[in-house]
Amino acid sequence: MQAREALKQVFNLDPVQQKLLVAGSAVALGGLFTCCYRVYRGRKTQKIPFGDGWWGAGEKPLSEDENVFPFEVQTSDEEIQDLYERIDRSRYTEPLEDAGFQYGFNSTYLKKVVSYWRNTFDWKKQVAVLNKYPHFKTKIEGLDVHFIHVRPRHRAGQRVLPLMLVHGWPGSFYEFYKIMPLLTDALDGLSFEVICPSIPGYGFSEAPHKQGFNTMDAARVFHKLMERLGFSEFYLQGGDWGSFITTNMAQMKPQCVRGLHLNMFTGKTKGFGVLLSIMFGRYLPWLFGFTREDVKRLYGAAGYLERNLYELLRESGYMHIQATKPDTAGCGVNNCPVGLAAYILEKYSTWTDFNNRDLEDGRGVWKFTLDDLLTNIMIYWTTASIVSSMRFYKENFKTNIENRVDFRTPVHVPTGLAAFPNEIRHVPEVLARDKFRNIYSYSYMPRGGHFAAFEEPQLLADNLRQFVKKLEKMSG
Repeated sequence: MQAREALKQVFNLDPVQQKLLVAGSAVALGGLFTCCYRVYRGRKTQKIPFGDGWWGAGEKPLSEDENVFPFEVQTSDEEIQDLYERIDRSRYTEPLEDAGFQYGFNSTYLKKVVSYWRNTFDWKKQVAVLNKYPHFKTKIEGLDVHFIHVRPRHRAGQRVLPLMLVHGWPGSFYEFYKIMPLLTDALDGLSFEVICPSIPGYGFSEAPHKQGFNTMDAARVFHKLMERLGFSEFYLQGGDWGSFITTNMAQMKPQCVRGLHLNMFTGKTKGFGVLLSIMFGRYLPWLFGFTREDVKRLYGAAGYLERNLYELLRESGYMHIQATKPDTAGCGVNNCPVGLAAYILEKYSTWTDFNNRDLEDGRGVWKFTLDDLLTNIMIYWTTASIVSSMRFYKENFKTNIENRVDFRTPVHVPTGLAAFPNEIRHVPEVLARDKFRNIYSYSYMPRGGHFAAFEEPQLLADNLRQFVKKLEKMSG
């Protein structure tokens, strides 16, 4: 009664207006409380469990050798001769007329690639290229983990920041060889000390002997690697599986990650709001937080379904095989070098630009040399790691990945996102915010596709530097 009298005296309201004002005030206060609670929850850093694991053969011993040993890539005449003999016994199927790369790797062009591989490519020379950076191995959770560790030259007044780069499939640590000097060389008084590991089961890192090794396990292993090397804080950069692994690292120990930089990333995919944005974002982009560039990349000339759903169906056949029966398909490409080359190199064509599928050589404006591409192939071939690399899909998709704790946990560390125009899927910043709650930079890159570090090393290095400089300046 006293409250109503006070309202009447102050606002001169009749009883009905008084009730409406009280009810409206209650709703407003409730909304304010809800808003404040969401802000509180958003600021509260959530983590995923760090856990532990053992992926070596047999039972876990009481102790593990934590020493770090130098490693050198090697080859032999016998290894090369075996490769040549297998290449010489290969057989081909003639392509369909005017098929380009629409059915996969065109065998007419494949013969030219294989001829170069057999008669011109110098694996011994490329081994020397691989060894120009220092390689190491160390035992973590029962696995010999391979990595390269590159320190910049000492310069007075130079600030050196530790940075881990993580590759994906069908890549390797070699993807970062062109970007390495762009990061380790001092620029504006800033350089990076780079650690670049091979995911267990890829290249020179030992493959898990037990089932279940996924991105969260790789993240934990790489955290242990950085701790072993003496780094308590560091930056992370990744694409493809490297994006998932580094994101998991940021979710596990955010206090260790100064910043996370990604050239492939996920965003919100469910909900009525997402459905509405897909349906009407092309016509009312401002209403859903889309920019003109978002509209261009999301819809293209053919529309959203063609650019996203149908393209995803066309390009994800490999994923369904590797996520279900990797050992079956892997058996073939592990024994046939020509099959391995076709299986992997087709991705370096299509994922650079989908339009390359219309060309007979599948190359279009490829920005890779055959020496670089075949070096990556040889890393898989000489280590017989294609099957174990394919198994990584099986381990990560054994259950609905959207139900995993890391998928449902937001990322709170400062994040830089580089959106390349020919990436397999474009994620606007407004949708990325659902996952990444602390985006410091979101960049529409002017060119480039899925293999950013390999294809556009200068662009990626510049964007990474800008992100780090901005973050370092703001943090003091």
